[in-house]
Amino acid sequence: MPDPKKYLDPRVLARLSHLDLKARLVVEGFLSGLHQSPYKGFSQEFADYRPYMPGDEIRRVDWKVYGRTDRFYIKEYLEETNLRGYILLDKSGSMGYGEKMTKLEYAKYLAASLAYLLYRQKDGVGIATFDTRIRDFIPPSAKKLGFMRILETVDKAQPSGETSLADVLSDIAQKIKRRGLVILISDLFDDPDRVLKAIRSFKYRKHEILVYQVLDVRERQFPFTETALFYDLETREEMAVQPDFIRSSFQKNMAEFLDNYRRRLQEARITYETLYTDTPYDKALFACLQKRSRLL
Repeated sequence: MPDPKKYLDPRVLARLSHLDLKARLVVEGFLSGLHQSPYKGFSQEFADYRPYMPGDEIRRVDWKVYGRTDRFYIKEYLEETNLRGYILLDKSGSMGYGEKMTKLEYAKYLAASLAYLLYRQKDGVGIATFDTRIRDFIPPSAKKLGFMRILETVDKAQPSGETSLADVLSDIAQKIKRRGLVILISDLFDDPDRVLKAIRSFKYRKHEILVYQVLDVRERQFPFTETALFYDLETREEMAVQPDFIRSSFQKNMAEFLDNYRRRLQEARITYETLYTDTPYDKALFACLQKRSRLL
């Protein structure tokens, strides 16, 4: 039987079709890993066994116990406190950057996986996609129909437009009335001061906040060697560049850009994760479950 944890690798996942299948494989692989680790309590927590009763679902029978006792027992779990999760997906032009996998493709798989993880935990989950403004907004729901609407929305998302991240986040904050878990997935390519102020506005409204900054591997390494024409995916401006002349300054500026977000979000006690398009998804899913546990 294939190891389900292999689907945590973005390169493996990209070869599959159907977004719902990708989300399920990522989450099942992740939870499979949790059950083999000290953190298994983050999934639905086991409470006790009880004898099988007519009408119980067969899939809930613990067959290992049956093998030892020759009796049917059902696993019962602790009741979960419903949480409302809001996934905010940046689909602006800069998210279309990438070679083997664009930042938006990675972000879409992540958004779908997070939605399935929360849905599987019986939480309400909704989504907003945006570029210069909110393009889609689906309020949180714990129903399967709501989850399927999220998948449809994520699946159709295409990179377009410039970034107005700070303004959009402020608009979304006005739409979210009830306390919950706000998950931002973006490259954060906008004025950091304004973006950080907008992110903190969710904190003031008593939300738990999780920020995933998604970047392409080449934005970390700048491995280019030959003179090339670079163009802005949002403004379409072009510039001829000799990489050897700017590599050091680019890497320095990028490191400062990322460190600024990391340091200031940590100071505000907001969970922040840098994810590259080759980062396995378990890092992001585990951070989500840690955040979720604080709201229960």
